[in-house]
This record gives sequence, C-alpha cells and structure tokens, in this order.
Amino acid sequence: MATRSLVRRDPFWRELMDFRSNFDDIINRFFQYPGSSEGQTGFSWAPAAECYLKDNKFHVRLGLPGVDPKDVSIQVHGNQLTISGERKQDQQISEESYAFREFSYGSFQRLIALPEGVKAEQVEAQYKNGVLDIIAPVAEAALPRKVQIKSLEGKETKSIAA
Repeated sequence: MATRSLVRRDPFWRELMDFRSNFDDIINRFFQYPGSSEGQTGFSWAPAAECYLKDNKFHVRLGLPGVDPKDVSIQVHGNQLTISGERKQDQQISEESYAFREFSYGSFQRLIALPEGVKAEQVEAQYKNGVLDIIAPVAEAALPRKVQIKSLEGKETKSIAA
C-alpha cells in the first residue's frame, strides 16, 4: 500500500510572484506614452533604436521582431523622422495561462531628430531579420569636419590698453 505525504507549499513564493507581476504593471504604466493605457488608443511600447553616421549617411536602426513591415509607416517632416506601426499578437492566450510575459504588443511610435543637411527626399528603408534600417544621405557641407589648431607658442602677443 502506497503512502502519501502532504507537501506544504510555501505561500511566500506565490506572494512574491504576485508582487513581481503587480510591480511590472506599475512600471509599465509609468513609462507608457502620455494618453496611453489599457483599452484606450495610444502607444503601448517603443522599439529599441540606435542612430549613427557612417559613410556620409545617417542610419537609424530599430529592433522590430515580430512586426510585419506592412504595419510600419515612415514619414519625414522637416528634420524629424516619424516611425510608427503595430506589433500584433498572433495567438490568443488567456492572461491566466502566462507564467510571465515580456513581449509588448500594440501600437508604437518613435520620433527621431535628423541632423542638419539630411537629404529628406533620398531617405530609404530596409527590413531584414526583424531590424528596420533607415538610411538618409547627408550633404557634404553638413558633415563634421576637423578643425586645425594653430599654435601661438613662441609668438609675441600685443596687449591693447583700454
């Protein structure tokens, strides 16, 4: 005859998981864009981005895994680049089924200031392996240039009396 023994569960573990879930919700709500909250229109997340200048071109890269490029819009207004879109959840899973959840779904928008001299009419975009790369050529006159420092050592300087 098999014997059964009762195993006592530590209630602290469940409380700790509840605390983490509530804390994550508070932090996520705190860092949401103005006007956004559950059930309302607004932006619920922002993709990671990096910007750099290489080979006379300004690059903007956004991490958009799970986002269909057809759901992304890119607009240039003066010296501002606006990237907006939506990551759609492809599966319907009840909230109770999650052990934890780190993906964000819904609308997003990133506003990025373009440097002076960007040729807005020549902006191009490519999407590969979940990364959106936006490339904007920069006019030669707007590129950084090195300034030569002249040494004044050994030369006399005249002071002007007031």
